[in-house]
Amino acid sequence: MAKAMLEYYKTVLQKVSFDVKLFSKELKKAITKLLPDEIEELKAWLQIFITDKPELQPTLIYLKV
Repeated sequence: MAKAMLEYYKTVLQKVSFDVKLFSKELKKAITKLLPDEIEELKAWLQIFITDKPELQPTLIYLKV
């Protein structure tokens, strides 16, 4: 079940990546709902996902990367 939530938030973040404000809102929500080890996995995924999306780079601040 826990893995399902992580996958759910990855899907949501991919779908809203066209809008920085919406992406930030969903990322903050994911951080509050996921477990610490899932957040670490999300960080790793996010760093790869936003490499070609410079407008989303500032959102890394929410993860304290």
